[in-house]
Amino acid sequence: MARTREFDTEAAVSRAMELFWARGYEGTSVRDLTRHLGIGQGSLYAAFGDKDGLYRAALEYYRTTFAAAALRSLDEGADARSAIRTMLVERVRIAAEHDGRGCLMINAACERVPQDAATRRTVRDVLGASQDALAEVLRVAAERGEIAARRDPHTLAAFLVTFLNGLLVSSKITPDPRALEPLVEIALATLD
Repeated sequence: MARTREFDTEAAVSRAMELFWARGYEGTSVRDLTRHLGIGQGSLYAAFGDKDGLYRAALEYYRTTFAAAALRSLDEGADARSAIRTMLVERVRIAAEHDGRGCLMINAACERVPQDAATRRTVRDVLGASQDALAEVLRVAAERGEIAARRDPHTLAAFLVTFLNGLLVSSKITPDPRALEPLVEIALATLD
């Protein structure tokens, strides 16, 4: 008879995400995880397979919480420029919190890609979703005359995602959103 799981897996994944986000994949041992999560090694392996399985679950949790919230914020802006500004500034603020831990997805890309194909796919999917969402906001904004229509929305969205990725790396070096926010205004000038 199989034993019933004695812990909340979603809470464990959330806590593991925080640990991976703070220390990185390589800097987090299975022992660190079991201590932080308050579970035994056998329970970790039974629930997630191995450290890689828990890492992938943590990346997916980040995707469905933090990354999804950033995309939802694009729909909440009064106009495209305000929505994009809010999204960029909010992402920098989150990345700069907690002594500049950065963005878990960008950290994963820098640490695990190219040797980890699963991480590459996850990061590519998250960045692709961001680019697609931005492209749609930009396309609609150009049709409404809110922004200049002289640039392809997909290319402009790719630029903004690339800019954001660099900004998120910079937030690890300069974990002060106020110092990085003026750069957002320069990026937004590409919408003119």
